[in-house]
Amino acid sequence: MNNTKIFSYSFASIYQLYIQKIERKERAKADLDTIIFWLTGYDKQSLQKQIDKKNDLKTFFAEAPQMNSNASKITGVICGYRVEDIEDKLMQKIRYLDKLVDELAKGKAMEKILRK
Repeated sequence: MNNTKIFSYSFASIYQLYIQKIERKERAKADLDTIIFWLTGYDKQSLQKQIDKKNDLKTFFAEAPQMNSNASKITGVICGYRVEDIEDKLMQKIRYLDKLVDELAKGKAMEKILRK
């Protein structure tokens, strides 16, 4: 799988797609932000800075304050790949976020999404 193109996508553009996806399913942007904060350690201000700077996904994850230690509990298939089997660590982080957003859009309870 050629990952170089996805790594250069701006987080701001992906974030907008996530918002559209969850709002179509009547979930709140605040829930999306909670997921991102949980996974990456960003807070409201630092997330907004990433969006304003239009940082790419590589930079977004490289500058993440603290990846959640429970991220490894995220399992399942997203985009045809088992997230737990993805060898490229950056791609795995991107797919972890995709998986969490997918679970949110499917109406899963926040406690389950956040692996509590």
